[in-house]
Parts: sequence; structure tokens; C-alpha cells
Amino acid sequence: MPPSPSPPVSPAEHSAIVDAIHRALAARQESGKSGIAASVLCNGQTVAKAENEVHLHCDPTRHAEMVAITRAAEALGTTDLKQCVMISTLQPCEMCLAAMRFAGIRRVIFAATQGRVAGKYFAFPHLSLDDFRHGNDFDAIGGICEDLVLHLYATGEE
Repeated sequence: MPPSPSPPVSPAEHSAIVDAIHRALAARQESGKSGIAASVLCNGQTVAKAENEVHLHCDPTRHAEMVAITRAAEALGTTDLKQCVMISTLQPCEMCLAAMRFAGIRRVIFAATQGRVAGKYFAFPHLSLDDFRHGNDFDAIGGICEDLVLHLYATGEE
């Protein structure tokens, strides 16, 4: 049984992170996929799910969050995702955070935090989540169910 969510995480968000963790664990067994999963929620409902497809498509931009943003925009018929929440099993990298901000996503909830995973996942480790905030319009909550996924990201092989 996963630990209880921290107070600022809604039941729908907690359910989505648990689902993403299960998908990440399954994806690491699939050829071409990595054990990183993301979802986009809109009004508490999942509108897109994705796993990392970098090796599957030989495309370094196919991070789970990037694929989820594309699928959410297609599902909602808009590139304005300001009503959406990003869910990820790993703290989003700088590329994914920038894409989220361009899409208008103002909230991200993730499991594994940068300080507890291999450095390979961050090309610009000197940038922090605070660098992606504009005033108080961006909310980042990490460490939710973190212990369930840390083993995936310990060596940087995912």
C-alpha cells in the first residue's frame, strides 16, 4: 500500500501518480521504453498518459512528459493547457519543465526528486524548480510515493 499523499495533493492526483508508477515499472520491461511515466490531468480527469519513448523512436525529445503534453493537447484540441496538471514518476528535466511552461501547465506533481536520483537526468543541474516559476503561478510538489521508484533512477540507466 503506497504511503498517504501529502496534504496539497488531491485524491485524483495521488491516484494518477500511483498509476504512473505502475506504468513505469511495467514500461521498463518493454523493448525500447524506459521506466519513466507521466500523465496529464484536466479537472481531475486523466486526459493523457505516456511513457518515455526516447529509445523507441530514436528521438531525445520523447520524454514521458513531452509525449503526455502532445497527447493532452490533441485530446483537448488546444495547446493551452493551463487548466491541466502534470504527473510524473521523475522530477521533470529542464526541457520538460520549459515545455510545460510553454503549454501553460501551472502544477506538476512527481515521485522521485532530483536530489535522490542519478545526475544523468538533468542536463543543467544548476537550474532548480524555482527557475521555472513566475511569481506564484507554478506549483511543484515532489517526493510523492518516491520510495516506490527510486530504484529505477539510482544508476541513470532508465
